[in-house]
Amino acid sequence: MLGMFWIALFVIALAAGGLVWYSAKRWKERQAGEADRMAAFLAATTGNRKPAEPAPAPAAAPAAGAPADGLAQQKLLFEAAHKAGEAGEPALSIQLYARLLARFPASGFAEQARARVEAEKKRLAKA
Repeated sequence: MLGMFWIALFVIALAAGGLVWYSAKRWKERQAGEADRMAAFLAATTGNRKPAEPAPAPAAAPAAGAPADGLAQQKLLFEAAHKAGEAGEPALSIQLYARLLARFPASGFAEQARARVEAEKKRLAKA
């Protein structure tokens, strides 16, 4: 009877140790996955690659990621210029629109930016 007790205790201890080992393994996997997702998110939002990521081959330099990065920059510039205009800063708004047009002359935002520049110039002349 005492032998059965020790065997049961050994099995319980073995099961508890296995559970702790399995939980630690899963936690490490989740942490690694979380770090990878965060790095991918930051790379997508800032347009930068992770520091540990090797540089792409020269043939892959004009990849599909380049237009998306340019589009994100265009949108940020356009929104910043628009908000500057709404905040009563027509000079800053004109500068931001000019930067957008200088960097991305064939942008989808170009026509809207040109129209807004003319409106901001009129607004600046009235002030």
